[in-house]
Amino acid sequence: QVQLVESGGGLVQPGGSLRLSCAASRSIFRRNDGNWYRQVPGKQRELVASITSGGRANYADFVKGRFTISLDNIKNTLDLQMNSLTPEDTAVYYCNTRTKPCIECQTIDHWGQGTQVTVSS
Repeated sequence: QVQLVESGGGLVQPGGSLRLSCAASRSIFRRNDGNWYRQVPGKQRELVASITSGGRANYADFVKGRFTISLDNIKNTLDLQMNSLTPEDTAVYYCNTRTKPCIECQTIDHWGQGTQVTVSS
């Protein structure tokens, strides 16, 4: 069982920065991609950024140039550095990874509990 615990959310003014961190219970990111999603009430959860175990990152268009995803395989953490925040970035941010225990097995989604990010003056 993989446990993911997010931290680093909070209240920040427009234009400010926050760094989210996701701690995994084991070295899951050495073999599996790490993802950050976000969700606002009434809307579907959306992918913000992802990174492969090899370090290749991809970003949603709405965060390109502002957010940076990174992973630390020694600490088993997945981070999201968020700069130039706007009120539209207000959401609950979730850490995610997917595992597949065997070739014939179904993919399993693992989620953290989420951390609230509020951008407001």
